[in-house]
Amino acid sequence: MSIPKRFALVALLSLAAVAAAGWSWRGRTQAVASSPSAATVLYYVDPMHPAYRSDRPGIAPDCGMRLEPVYADAGRADARARGSADGAIRVKPDTQRLVGVRVQAVENATTTATLRLYGRVAADETRSYRVNAGIDGYIGEMSNVTTGSRVGTGEWLATLVAPDAATPIQAYLVALDAFERGTPRPSDVPGVMDSGLQQATDRLHAFGMSRAQIADITRTRAVQSSIRITSPASGFAVARSVTAGEKIVSGQELFRIADLRRVWILADLVGRDAAFVRAGTIADVTVPERGLTRRAAISRAVPPQFDAATQSARLRLEADNPDEALRPDMLVDVRLQVALPPAITVPTDALLESGLSARVFVERADGAFEPRDVATGWRFGDRVEIVRGLAAGDRVVTSGAFLLDSESRLRHDSSAAAAPLP
Repeated sequence: MSIPKRFALVALLSLAAVAAAGWSWRGRTQAVASSPSAATVLYYVDPMHPAYRSDRPGIAPDCGMRLEPVYADAGRADARARGSADGAIRVKPDTQRLVGVRVQAVENATTTATLRLYGRVAADETRSYRVNAGIDGYIGEMSNVTTGSRVGTGEWLATLVAPDAATPIQAYLVALDAFERGTPRPSDVPGVMDSGLQQATDRLHAFGMSRAQIADITRTRAVQSSIRITSPASGFAVARSVTAGEKIVSGQELFRIADLRRVWILADLVGRDAAFVRAGTIADVTVPERGLTRRAAISRAVPPQFDAATQSARLRLEADNPDEALRPDMLVDVRLQVALPPAITVPTDALLESGLSARVFVERADGAFEPRDVATGWRFGDRVEIVRGLAAGDRVVTSGAFLLDSESRLRHDSSAAAAPLP
């Protein structure tokens, strides 16, 4: 073969190679253009915290997972990666375990919940005694009894000097003398007393004179100008309102005595909680700082009372206090078990509220999670009644719902960003 012919053959083969390369490059370009991976990436998100965005691929700073792309074509790659066109969210089982998504089937049943309240110890009103002056005078002597002192029945508290008491005492002695000279005698008919003597005795009691002092006057027949004030019961002095030498007027409170062997626990019920408590229910009353625990029962005699100051219901519990460890105004924790009426309920963590609307995420048969609007009823503790939107057997996300909600909103925002402007 001559040299010119050889060069012509080489040139022809080179042109063929270039043409083949051109067709190959064009086909490769068309394949890349038609590939889903060539869709425009808007940004990258953290799969555990979709609110985190990045302009470039990489590793999430909080969990170490690879950032996932968000595509402009939400109808293809985004739909496959994040869910379906009806708003459902698909999360791989491994990711569910990683982010703490838990699902529980709901049912229409009666449940028991623990009601936790803050309470305050108060003296039992039926065991509280106010020691008042029944006549004008002044305090001559005072005992060592002060607020918080333990006192016994008949123990001397103070001496009230009352010059005006002499006349009633003389009237009592006259009535007593007349009764003793007449018939029948008290020893002959037990319990029988002359009406005049009875009135004179009652008048001395009204002045604050004790039975022991009246008996002493009966024995000595002496007219006294002072009244010995004594404790009407055993207990604690919860108030002392006088000092020695102080002028006293009739009706003024001198002391307040409380028998603390049985006390009240007052606790406030908020909202609809009062509808779930029942008389006689036993509660645990504790004083955390002292490690003290008592059992108390909701009063059967008095239902929860409305408190105008707090706009709540005041609950009264009654507790035995044999060692008198619970004292008035002591703050305590109250825990009681209540039975809730039959209803479909979900934990408060499962409910996503925004303004007047509420929704939950329900697991579908195909494994996707769909948001569902619900209507709520009563709330008690960490449970919320669902009156519309759920049926018995529905599997509801009880933990991690806020992550699914963030993912759902992120996908909605991404779709809106990718949509062309009108």
